[in-house]
Amino acid sequence: MEKIVIKGGTPLNGTVQVSGAKNSALPLLFATLLADGESKICNVPALRDINTAVKLLRELGAEVASQDGRYRINTKKIQSIQAPYDLVKTMRASVLVLGPLLARFGQARVSLPGGCAIGARPINLHLKGLEALGARIHIDHGYIEATADKLRGAKISFDLPTVGGTENLLMAAALAEGETVLENAAREPEIVQLADALNSMGARIEGAGTAIIHIQGVSRLNPLECQVIPDRIEAGTFMIAAAITGGHVLVRGAVREDQQALISKLIEAGADIQPEADGLRVIGPKNVTSVDIRTSVFPGFPTDMQAQFMALMTVAGGTSRISETVFENRFMHVCELQRMGADIQIDGHSAIIRGTDQMTGAPVMATDLRASASLILAGLASENTTEVARIYHLDRGYEKIEEKLAALGADIWREQE
Repeated sequence: MEKIVIKGGTPLNGTVQVSGAKNSALPLLFATLLADGESKICNVPALRDINTAVKLLRELGAEVASQDGRYRINTKKIQSIQAPYDLVKTMRASVLVLGPLLARFGQARVSLPGGCAIGARPINLHLKGLEALGARIHIDHGYIEATADKLRGAKISFDLPTVGGTENLLMAAALAEGETVLENAAREPEIVQLADALNSMGARIEGAGTAIIHIQGVSRLNPLECQVIPDRIEAGTFMIAAAITGGHVLVRGAVREDQQALISKLIEAGADIQPEADGLRVIGPKNVTSVDIRTSVFPGFPTDMQAQFMALMTVAGGTSRISETVFENRFMHVCELQRMGADIQIDGHSAIIRGTDQMTGAPVMATDLRASASLILAGLASENTTEVARIYHLDRGYEKIEEKLAALGADIWREQE
């Protein structure tokens, strides 16, 4: 087991390059199943979740080769339509093979993903939408068994915006007969990239990025060639790193339009955000101001940035309230931040944070991906040494974060426990 060690107190300065977005790369990798031939995807980050996706594609019969973030996926010899539990349990996004397999082969058998550390994320909206397209869904021994003679377009209204559900239905409807309309669809930038990628393959999709998406089904799709967009959550994490250390960092690859909710809150907290041609420059405040946030679906404040922003609020002047509306169990990092001197109280679905003059380093344990990042951020702003254990969570979504932070001047490294 590895851990990350941080000696805090150093302002970050310099330029950091944001990697490709994990939450965009994963659906793009699975979208290659819709076509017969070799697809090429660039700017794919080197992450544990990407490795899991590749294992699943190979399990299905795809040939996958990669070098320096460039992937070639050949789907001519798909031999299986089953996504086994051993792979799906390690990465919930594996359920995104359901739509492509069903659309191209008329059948799919995918393990139920179950819950996760930050709360239940049911896929009933995925299944309800596929049934509306004509799929027959049966749950057997923990597996979703889906069959369809031919998917046909339908009007589908999501009870709640769902990123995974929107992605699965986009891919399935691309090869369905007739028109599909998705109402109350997710609007995230990753949805827009997937729709653009599918259109480049020959799909006919309009409205991605809005609440209503129209898909005109086509009979076949061509292999995919695209470049993964920058990871807005990684970008946001580095923006907060600059703010919490009082640093001066150009986050290259950060997209202003994708970060509006975070930018407004960082400005309220005292940071200076300057848009540049290739990213966002963040100048941290001398004294952080307390700010209230409430997580929401895009374009609201992202739940994936809640833990990181909480780390910033632990060193702010005054009291802040962070309300979590997306996941019911996403405050597990609170206990670990308290070990570092944070004054935090849980009040239902909210956390009340009273800022402290100085956090102190301590041995802490990561409980999930974004909690890992929050502990590293807190460590950067703390006295003494912080040791973050169980960083396999971190490696699911951040590419060499300790190396990138070290290049900005942080005293941080990875070592064996």
